[in-house]
Amino acid sequence: MMNRKFRDRDEERSAIRAAALRLLEGIPLHSSSGKLTATELITESGLRRDVVYDHRDLVDDFQVRVKAQNSTPTAFQQLSDQHAALKNSLTNTKQQLANERATTKILRQAIAELSLELQQTREELNDLSNVARLRSTSTVDPET
Repeated sequence: MMNRKFRDRDEERSAIRAAALRLLEGIPLHSSSGKLTATELITESGLRRDVVYDHRDLVDDFQVRVKAQNSTPTAFQQLSDQHAALKNSLTNTKQQLANERATTKILRQAIAELSLELQQTREELNDLSNVARLRSTSTVDPET
């Protein structure tokens, strides 16, 4: 004689509902992928396939809820939205950095040119300081 274990249908339904909720919220405990499929619902519930499908109404309800939220768990959708925002921010920051680098390049070139001009001007002034000044003949200095 085979010994059959008594099935607690209320406990099974609770397990399926809890599994569906965890999958829909994006916080699975047993599912490795967290995908919103009937197979993952079975895995997440920890029940056998035939037991889960004995509660077909819960499986159907899960699938309707999946379609209603575009097949993306809420938590994953929030992460996806945050990722898109950060990606956009990164793109903007990269553009600003490229603009700053272009400005810096122009400023470095200007500094190099001005440094050369300053060096040439100093050399010219140095050359002028070696020239003897002539006295002006228009004014007579009584001491001479």
